[in-house]
Amino acid sequence: MKKLIFLSLFLFSNVFAFENTKINFGNFSLNKYEITIKEFKTYAKNYNLITEAEKTGGGYEWGTGWEKRSGWTYKTPYGKNPESDLEPAVHISRYEAEDYCKSINGRLPSFDEWSYAAYQQVFNSSEFKKGKVYKYPSGDEAKNMNSQGLLNYNKHIDVTKLPEGINGLVAMGGNVWEWIDDKKNENSLTAGASWWYGGSKTSKSGAQYKPSDFYAIYVGFRCAFD
Repeated sequence: MKKLIFLSLFLFSNVFAFENTKINFGNFSLNKYEITIKEFKTYAKNYNLITEAEKTGGGYEWGTGWEKRSGWTYKTPYGKNPESDLEPAVHISRYEAEDYCKSINGRLPSFDEWSYAAYQQVFNSSEFKKGKVYKYPSGDEAKNMNSQGLLNYNKHIDVTKLPEGINGLVAMGGNVWEWIDDKKNENSLTAGASWWYGGSKTSKSGAQYKPSDFYAIYVGFRCAFD
């Protein structure tokens, strides 16, 4: 019985050990993974938060233009329960993402910070050359593939099932776009792209501005810390 309890605790701790994992770059730290549904659920419960997507009946997906999808929220990203609560939290606006980061004593990263972490190998690595600036967060090539080598995900997935890229960060290219603390009028920068946009958009030049109050299936975030 003791062995069974120990094994259960070990498996439980292993599954959730990633939460709030940070990679330290000296002047700032960055979450290793995109913020997950599970993490955002806990935050929303603690702060009695109802997101704009929930208030307005759903989030957006691209169809013939941006189309509202009934019931699509961070809890039910495709209008139903997700396969895993360790998928990235989406249907979150820039402002909602910013508030989440503040709640854990963090903030959204600047584009300089995000791109430095995403493209320049800072640490010793067996896979990436220290000091080299790469074109993509996955290295010299954009790799939108899973562990079986199958190309082109058709949806975002559990963050723990993706490989590490530059500096040990996960899904800086692909899974979902990430909100950046860079505003131009009422728009905010997003970087990293989602699977739907193709590997080329994961380059630094692929970053795009989106309305700061926008929320869609394609956009999530991670936090930075001083």
